[in-house]
Amino acid sequence: MAELLFFPFVEYWWFYAGFTACVLFMLALDLGVFHRTAHAVSFKEAAVWSVIWVGLALAFNYGFYLYATNNFAIDARLTAVSGFEPNAAAKQVGLEFLTGYIVEKSLSVDNIFVFVVVFSFFSIPPKYQHRVLFYGIIGALIFRAIFIAMGSVLMQYSWIVIFFGALLILTGVKMIFAPEKGINPEKNPAIRLFKRFMPVTPKVHGQSFFIRIDGRLCATPLFVALLFLEMTDVIFAVDSVPAIFALTREPLIVYTSNVFAILGLRAMYFMLAGAVDKFHMLKFGLALVLMFVGLKMVWLNDAFGGKFPITWSLGIILSVVAISVVLSLIFPRKVRSLGTAHE
Repeated sequence: MAELLFFPFVEYWWFYAGFTACVLFMLALDLGVFHRTAHAVSFKEAAVWSVIWVGLALAFNYGFYLYATNNFAIDARLTAVSGFEPNAAAKQVGLEFLTGYIVEKSLSVDNIFVFVVVFSFFSIPPKYQHRVLFYGIIGALIFRAIFIAMGSVLMQYSWIVIFFGALLILTGVKMIFAPEKGINPEKNPAIRLFKRFMPVTPKVHGQSFFIRIDGRLCATPLFVALLFLEMTDVIFAVDSVPAIFALTREPLIVYTSNVFAILGLRAMYFMLAGAVDKFHMLKFGLALVLMFVGLKMVWLNDAFGGKFPITWSLGIILSVVAISVVLSLIFPRKVRSLGTAHE
């Protein structure tokens, strides 16, 4: 029997539509007003935007909790369930959003390092990096929405849950023990295939993704960088989306927490790009987080009567991430090549 959802899509389609419309409005405001003129994003500007995005996520989290508290108390479909407690359920979904947001935000560090390598490889000037990331974020939102919609259907089958749980555990083990490999976009099969059909200019031409040279349409390094970032985000989504489904079965929570984490990714990149290499121990922390949420999917949830306590999950995830960051600062790595990244 399918698990009872607090926010079934058929009843909450308007919430998805309204939330998505607000996100599109914020993105339009970002590009059309605050970044209408291409410029290098300073640390101060990035820090301010990071605070804004995190603040918006936390404000949404609180508003979501208040809405759930009021709505659960009057929803006849839910109150008819024996033993259902509206306040406890509202607290549960509020904590699930917060935990999912923290997990996705933490996993985004890998994205940031890829951004650093790709922008350096293609020699993308700092003032055009925001434009590439802006459209990269839009693509990421589209692909995440597709993956979440697929996941909401697939996660109803127990063998799929076990499969993705095992995949997360194996990914975590690989992150700990597998040697780090360099990123070379030129060797990516999709990039090589693209260049067979579309000529690419050797230099950047302003903020254009395409230009015409002698009447022939050519892609610029900005578009190739964007294409590579989109493909790597699809790969990251294979880990991050199931990881949040391990914390909650509510597609609405998975979607909104993912979106807020992605929206703040650009600001986090511009703020941490120069220091991301200092958090070398975070790789092991994220590996343990993936292994933990994978273990929840294959065993812990069933062992705790169908749901591992979300407060415990939040505490474990926060502790692991915090400890890995602190250890990175206490035991800094002396030398690291820019051309390496987590896989």
